[in-house]
Amino acid sequence: MPYGEIASLGSAERIKKILSLVLAGKVVILQGQLKAEEESRLIEDTMALIGHISGFRGIELAVLENKEEGAGAKFKNSVARMLIGQRNAMTVIGPANIVKEIKRNPKKLEILLK
Repeated sequence: MPYGEIASLGSAERIKKILSLVLAGKVVILQGQLKAEEESRLIEDTMALIGHISGFRGIELAVLENKEEGAGAKFKNSVARMLIGQRNAMTVIGPANIVKEIKRNPKKLEILLK
């Protein structure tokens, strides 16, 4: 999902859209990264749904960031993050009954599906 698809939405609407896709059994690969508050709210909402929706066991979530070294790269990333948000990352969110495991290495994600 391109970040532009959720960029104009508020935090609650972003979470609702992502959660609706996950509840439909889809694995969401999001360009960029949610804000820390949004991630925690997504997890809270997910925990509240466990036991209330038949077959829903929660979500698996992983973020892969592009970490560049050096003062120049850090400054450039800080300025870009302030202007356009955290887009030099990739977030994977999927239902726990489909995504068995997400292994994160420094430069790649391995997603094991059931």
